[in-house]
Amino acid sequence: MYKRKRIVIALGGNALGNTLPEQMEAVKTTAKALCDLIEEGHQVVVVHGNGPQVGMINNAMAALSREDKNQPNTPLSVSVAMSQAYIGYDLQNALREELRKRGFMRTPVVTVVTQVRVDPADPAFKNPSKPIGHFMSKEEAQYQEKTYGHIMKEDAGRGYRRVVASPKPVEIVEQDAINSLVDANKIVICCGGGGIPVVLNGDHLKGASAVIDKDFASSLLAQRLDADMLIILTAVEKAAINFGKENEKWLDDLTIEEARQYIAEGHFAAGSMLPKIQAAVDFASSAAGRTALITLLEKARDGIQGKTGTRIHL
Repeated sequence: MYKRKRIVIALGGNALGNTLPEQMEAVKTTAKALCDLIEEGHQVVVVHGNGPQVGMINNAMAALSREDKNQPNTPLSVSVAMSQAYIGYDLQNALREELRKRGFMRTPVVTVVTQVRVDPADPAFKNPSKPIGHFMSKEEAQYQEKTYGHIMKEDAGRGYRRVVASPKPVEIVEQDAINSLVDANKIVICCGGGGIPVVLNGDHLKGASAVIDKDFASSLLAQRLDADMLIILTAVEKAAINFGKENEKWLDDLTIEEARQYIAEGHFAAGSMLPKIQAAVDFASSAAGRTALITLLEKARDGIQGKTGTRIHL
């Protein structure tokens, strides 16, 4: 018997484009793939990346502060919030339009500006390594360090870039609101870019200079939503071991133990497939009956039906 599922979908950056015009076009294709799943009756919750978008916002606000000395530097957490709102704006409108084309006149799609709490004691804060923003000269980097206290690192001979921490998410602040919306059959877009990174100081949530991996945030969200499936969409149809080598092997079906073994053997690249596999393992191992899937956006429906993708389960 066909079972409709509660699914958290983590969209890769290729689903959104790199500029405002590219994004407006890209979300149309993305909306069609998501609406295929909605039309089949699945409850869909959407998380998206924001790499190019938050970089663009960060650069624009930095330029403003250089031009106007009275304009303070914009915290990274605020740039993430801006990116969540404008990506959500385009994406929710594309979903509404596509659903209406398919005859769904009630299209309750909503974007939740989402804060994600991180632990200030996370080891990632001691070794910031996530580059953000544009390349700078040595003189510009020194100005950033002196004026704003940013940590700057030279990047492969191409110039200097700001680096920030990438801590693990520990709590989705708006989780109860998201749960209520999903329980009421709303289509929710949330945790954009991994969420607005915040730390808790007493009763105050303070923005952190950090970037949260959207796949880890998606895994935490899926667990707290009691989702049936986490789908992590990327640029390849399946994960592989010995990637790019003569003995390359594409992976169809993995148990938690097999996935952990491949991680330990170093088969997945740290800045690419590794966090996706780790996030998939975290979700699939959190309770019986939960499955994670890694595949292409256009293959998501086939993946749910077991026809393609890399599936990870107990």
